[in-house]
Amino acid sequence: MSKRVIIDPVSRIEGHAKISIFLDERDEVREARFHVTEFRGFEKFCEGRPFQEMPGLSARICGICPVSHILASSKAGDALLGVGPPETAVKLRRMMNWGQVLQSHALSFFHLSGPDLLLGWDSPPAERNVFGLIAQSPDLARQGIRLRQFGQEVIEALGGRKVHPAWSVPGGVREPLTAEMRDQLLKWLPESYRAMEMALTFFKNFVDTHAEEVATFGDFPSLFLALVQPDGEWETYDGEIRIGDSSGAVLVKEPNPLRYATHIGEAVEHDSYLKSPYFRPHGYPDGVYRVGPLARVNLCERMGSPRADKELIEFRQRAGRVATSSFHYHYARLIEMMACVERLERVLGDAAILSGPCRADAGLNHREGVGVSEAPRGTLFHHYRVDEQGRLTHVNMIIATGQNNLAMNRTITQIAKQYVRGTTIPEPMLNRVEAGIRAFDPCLSCSTHAWGRMPLVAELIRPDGEVVAVAERS
Repeated sequence: MSKRVIIDPVSRIEGHAKISIFLDERDEVREARFHVTEFRGFEKFCEGRPFQEMPGLSARICGICPVSHILASSKAGDALLGVGPPETAVKLRRMMNWGQVLQSHALSFFHLSGPDLLLGWDSPPAERNVFGLIAQSPDLARQGIRLRQFGQEVIEALGGRKVHPAWSVPGGVREPLTAEMRDQLLKWLPESYRAMEMALTFFKNFVDTHAEEVATFGDFPSLFLALVQPDGEWETYDGEIRIGDSSGAVLVKEPNPLRYATHIGEAVEHDSYLKSPYFRPHGYPDGVYRVGPLARVNLCERMGSPRADKELIEFRQRAGRVATSSFHYHYARLIEMMACVERLERVLGDAAILSGPCRADAGLNHREGVGVSEAPRGTLFHHYRVDEQGRLTHVNMIIATGQNNLAMNRTITQIAKQYVRGTTIPEPMLNRVEAGIRAFDPCLSCSTHAWGRMPLVAELIRPDGEVVAVAERS
């Protein structure tokens, strides 16, 4: 009979979840599992609505990454209409997505994981938070706040608000950027570059002195999935679905979003509301793959902008052509932030974003459509079927956090085996397990769409039934 330690709740993530650590008869870690304890069922209550409403409806799934759902939903709507948005609209959608990636990555790196990285996993919990970060390194904390603000300013400049902007729609976008807002955004660039250089210098120094964490925070071979341009350039909005392995071999190059189910299966575990997607040819659970910053950086051939390309070369010198440690999600996040700043600078110099047609008009031409885009946490799929009036009869969303589910379980199992010993487990050791989840930056409001039966026991119990420890937080 195994024993179990519960971490409940997992802190500094978006949403509610817990971790179970299972011990064997020798009080050694056998397995660790990540349980999502909230349920929303967003897909089901969208049925019956007109598909044109979905960008606005799906944005309400999450206040952290609403833009990701707006864009994937708009692209699914494009497919139902059977149109390609005008070039201006595509440039503006890309621009908003770069702003979304920038603000979300800044939140994850500086505010959620930053307290561990700067203060240490063993620091007192009362200090291991954003306020402790500010006290320890006010300049670094301020730069994180400002980078996130820049990303939010991009979103607001385009959509009229920072959260849930009603701007991208099936067929294109509502309106172009104004010259006044473009000029305001250009003023952010020098400060943003300085902030990125500071963050990258800090993290490279950290990696150089924390080899044990790099080696034990989820370092294992897996597949990776992301959108990539056909020529190999890094992508966040369009491109082909690419799946590769840890050796660098590319297994799938899929240009047609409607064929995603040929490659991706979805399983449901009994102990979580989080679905477990897997690579269908390898079966479940062997078909584990990872999405998000690490997958995008691993699968691309280049970032497509000078500073980010320089950082990618150094990253691969440090981590190899394909980085397999989940700890490097942090590093990949910083490279992507640099790429977003560079691409924003490039597009802000393009006069086309200030004028031109922004929306293609059409009626319903197809009864099924799939929109795929890259959210900050990974590839996002919106799959819709509609009736002859355009009312939704089927909605399926495959979220990045769900796609990382199997990999997150492997990551925390590896960390727990390295650091957890016996039945008395100090809080800093449990925090290291949590930190493995934070590396993936899970967004649980987005992801909790599957139905499962939740575990109720929260004690560590000996084989004879004696409760020897309760490890929970409130």
